[in-house]
Amino acid sequence: MYKILIVEDDPTIAEAVRKHLSTWGLEARCAEDFQNVLGEFGDFTPNLVLLDISLPFFNGYHWCQEIRKISKVPVVFLSSVSDNMNIVMAMNMGGDDFIAKPFDFNVLMAKVQAILRRTYDFGGQVPVLEHRGAILNTADASLTFEGERLELTKNDYRILLTLLQSKGQVISRDTLMEKLWETDSFVDENTLTVNIARLRKKLDTLGLPDFITTKKGLGYIVQ
Repeated sequence: MYKILIVEDDPTIAEAVRKHLSTWGLEARCAEDFQNVLGEFGDFTPNLVLLDISLPFFNGYHWCQEIRKISKVPVVFLSSVSDNMNIVMAMNMGGDDFIAKPFDFNVLMAKVQAILRRTYDFGGQVPVLEHRGAILNTADASLTFEGERLELTKNDYRILLTLLQSKGQVISRDTLMEKLWETDSFVDENTLTVNIARLRKKLDTLGLPDFITTKKGLGYIVQ
């Protein structure tokens, strides 16, 4: 089931769009925290974003640029300001389409379905994983937190991916070692300890202390 994030501060419009998308079998969610749209994006990992231009705190152009730093997910702008300048601006900021308000729900649905077909029938999605506001982009193996981007080594990425895919669960050292080295040959357990310690230092520098917790005798967890 495709997931759609609706970033629209008019609750009547947002709920009407959500209900209409739901009747077509799509999982739709309305954004609630307009100061942290990127966090909601990371938490929901949508396949498409419907984004109003006029929003509290930061406008839709800002959030489109922030989304584009971590994902290639389609973004469709919704706006009552539909002059040529705003349409061009929306496309230049990374938007995939522009729908003027007021719009016909059937037209909206047709455009959404067309973009989903074009994007995912051929290209596949670019998922992201979120925890405590940190967003792991699986497309380019980077971690973003509060606008700061951290390039990850292969082992950094595999550790974080394994832990975030099972958020809230303890992952054993053996499981992590298998994910990191994917080999039957012997690897000294101290090598994993060193890798975890290096990654923790990077996370501390990024502003994410205690992001990875050790469960003595069991393994590691993010929660």
